[in-house]
Amino acid sequence: MAERRPADLPVGFRVVSPATAFERRVERVVRRIPAGRVASYGRVAGWVGQPDGARAVGGVMARSGGGVPWHRVVTAAGRLVPGHEAEHAERLRAEGVRVVRGHVADPIPWWSGPRGRSGAA
Repeated sequence: MAERRPADLPVGFRVVSPATAFERRVERVVRRIPAGRVASYGRVAGWVGQPDGARAVGGVMARSGGGVPWHRVVTAAGRLVPGHEAEHAERLRAEGVRVVRGHVADPIPWWSGPRGRSGAA
C-alpha cells in the first residue's frame, strides 16, 4: 500500500491508500463533493458503478483516512452517522449545512454528482 501525507496534515500523520479499486473510486468521488453539499451512500455507490453498494460505501467512509470528507455523505433521508452524530453535525454546520436532530434540514443541499450524473438514490 502506498503512503501519502498531504501538506496540510501534521508531521507523523499517516494516510494509507485504499486497498481496493472500489475503495479508491468511492474516495475519489467523495473528495469531489463540495463544501456545503451532501450525497447519499446510495448515490455514491451508483456513481462508482455499484448501485447496490450503499452499505459498502458506508464501510469505506468508516475506514477512510484524512483528506476524505466523510461527513458529506449521509443516508438517503439525510440522516447522520449513528454514534457519530455530534462530530458529523459539527463538521456539516462548519460548512453552512443546517442540521436538526441528527438530520440535514430541508431543503437538503444534495450534490448533483460527478459530471451531473444523478446515480442511484
